[in-house]
Amino acid sequence: MLLSQNYINHVRIPENNDWVIFILIGCIFLYVFMMNIIERDASLKDFLLQKYFDASNNLPSWIITSCVTALTLSALLSQYIPIVPKYINDMQLFGYQLNKFGYTLLAVIFFYTSKSALGFLFYQSIGDGKKWTIFYFTSTKFYFILSFLLIILCITHYYFPIDRNKIFLYYFYFFAFVAVFKIFFYLFHKNNILPEKWYYKFLYICTLQIAPLLLLWKLLFF
Repeated sequence: MLLSQNYINHVRIPENNDWVIFILIGCIFLYVFMMNIIERDASLKDFLLQKYFDASNNLPSWIITSCVTALTLSALLSQYIPIVPKYINDMQLFGYQLNKFGYTLLAVIFFYTSKSALGFLFYQSIGDGKKWTIFYFTSTKFYFILSFLLIILCITHYYFPIDRNKIFLYYFYFFAFVAVFKIFFYLFHKNNILPEKWYYKFLYICTLQIAPLLLLWKLLFF
């Protein structure tokens, strides 16, 4: 009887990660659609190196890239969310509640949409609205590469035998590096996507790059 109880206590229920496969396949399908239809059969090299004045359909490519980034980032981070807040659990749609992935995706979508809307208003308010389209054209290339790295991390995280508690620290260092690198990428890119005046650059970096990240961290982990 004791042996039976010990066996039951040590039985490990296999984790079902089929939902991750569906998300990754959906993301790959979106990119195939983008490259073949929206970008008109452009190669990966041509897409990454194309110039703004030679490009077309920039807005749909930006939206698709943002969707893929949001999905893969949410799939990766959702495993570390301690709990779904009570006020989110209390909100039910047709009797369904958001799980950790749903809550993370909702928070990430709120993060990207609010940051994009505020970025648009920022450029319009300083009289530099024409630069906004160049900005999201350039950022699309950055997030396109980042999303592929996130796909690789998702595959490694869910389908390789790793210690998920220990690797969280490496994820933290990775995203901290990405955040810092993105600031320098925006500052020194040849498309000159940030405002000309230094105090507008400082204001943009503080309010639309650093502050939203702190807000997202608080939404997910506190």
